[in-house]
Parts: sequence; structure tokens; C-alpha cells
Amino acid sequence: MYSLEDLLHLMNRLRDPQYGCPWDLKQTWATIVPHTLEEAYEVADAIERGDLDHLQGELGDLLFQVVYYSQLAREEGRFEFAGVVDGITRKLIRRHPHVFPTGDLYAPLDVPRLSEEQVKRRWEEIKAEERAEKSSAPEQLSLLDDVPAALPALSRSAKLQKRAGQVGFDWPDALPVLDKVREELDEVLEAMSENDPEAVADEIGDLLFSVVNLARHLKVDPETALRGANGKFERRFRFIEQALRDTRRPMEDCTLEELDALWGEAKRQEKNLPSCG
Repeated sequence: MYSLEDLLHLMNRLRDPQYGCPWDLKQTWATIVPHTLEEAYEVADAIERGDLDHLQGELGDLLFQVVYYSQLAREEGRFEFAGVVDGITRKLIRRHPHVFPTGDLYAPLDVPRLSEEQVKRRWEEIKAEERAEKSSAPEQLSLLDDVPAALPALSRSAKLQKRAGQVGFDWPDALPVLDKVREELDEVLEAMSENDPEAVADEIGDLLFSVVNLARHLKVDPETALRGANGKFERRFRFIEQALRDTRRPMEDCTLEELDALWGEAKRQEKNLPSCG
């Protein structure tokens, strides 16, 4: 079987100035980013669909993204793939003192086991120390400093809320958050009544942020939940398309009531309920 060294060699050949691939030679840091995001989502999608037969291939595609960035960095004299491996290994050893108390990766596994809560608390303390080390102005350090701006908006909302919750800036449970969701929905309605597009957009953002907060309190990952809703919508819409194809009727000729009835039928079939007809 090919090894990681073979993959690194392949990447080097693809970027060879004289004999490499024309497409690969014109890529830059910025042009690869969309592919990286796509590959990460394809890994998540395979796991969510239970398609573990294809997961190995998707993980390979994602690994190749890391190799690609490392090749670009090597060409610019910034770092190499070996440095990426060394850096993440050192970071994980540092963040797991309950597993590697001496900092030795190969030390015997004879350390006392900590509770999940103790591990979580120590993990956050170590990350705070790392943020302080990176900051050029420690007196202006924020708990939110290393929440990546490039995260999907729903995921970033959840991380921001979780960070603020670490210092008590949080609701005690889900019920007051639900009240906040209703409040934000009322504010959307008010902005709509005033016919103010900017205010509507602002209030919709607040509503989404509150819904993410509700999901977090209910232990639901909002990004995963929305992907699930997207998949559900797609399945049901495809059902409607197929039903109309079977009757040779264009969707544009249907009333909203007829389409809603087909939507209801799609829901019943998903839930194995008897048809109303």
C-alpha cells in the first residue's frame, strides 16, 4: 500500500514547475480554501448518512487538503508537513496532561483517571493560557479571541455563546431561552410592520442567534440540525417532483394547496402513516 511519504511525493510532483499538472500549478492558498470546506462537509455528510463504506475515501480527500497547504508552505519556505504533524502532536500532549503528565508521548499509561468535568475544565484552562501566550496585548485579551471567524455562522454562534457561558454569561436553562426566541420573533414582526428591510434583517439575525442558543441548551448541534432539516426538505421536495412526473403535470400548474397536500403525503410516507386519501 502507498504511504504518507508517497502522498507527499505525489503532491511535490503535481507542483513540479516543469512537469507538474497545469491546474495544480496555478492554485494558491485562497483558491484551495473552497475545496477544503467542501471536503470537510463531505466527511460530515458521509458520517451523518451512515455511509461508512465511502468514509475512507472522503477522509483521504480531506487529508490531501492538508498536504496541499503544506506543499504551498514548503515552496514559500514557511513550514513543511512534518512541522504540521509535530505541532499538532505537541499541542495535544500539552492539552492532555491527565494522559501525558510528564509530557512523554510514550510514557507508561499508569496515571489516575480524571472525571470528564475535570478534563473539560483543565482543557479550557490550557486553551486560555495558550490565548494569553499568543496575544500581543494580554490586558486586552478576550475569551472570544480564538473563535474562528470563518466558521459557519450557526457553529460560530454556538461557540461564542458557549465561551460566554464559561464565565456565567448564560441562561440557567432552556425555558428562558425559549421566551427570548418568542421575544425576537415579535421583534421581527414589528420590523415587518414598519416595512424596514434593514431592521428586518437585523431582527432575523437576532432570532437565529436565539434559536442557536436554544439548540445549545437542549444539547443539539445547530449546524447538524439544520443539515438534517435541509436533507428532509430535499427528500420531500423530490417526492413532490416525482409524484407530479407520474401524473405528467408541471409543478407550475399546481395550486399551493395541491403542493401542500403532496408535502403532507411525503411526511406521512416518511413516518409510515396511512394516506388520507
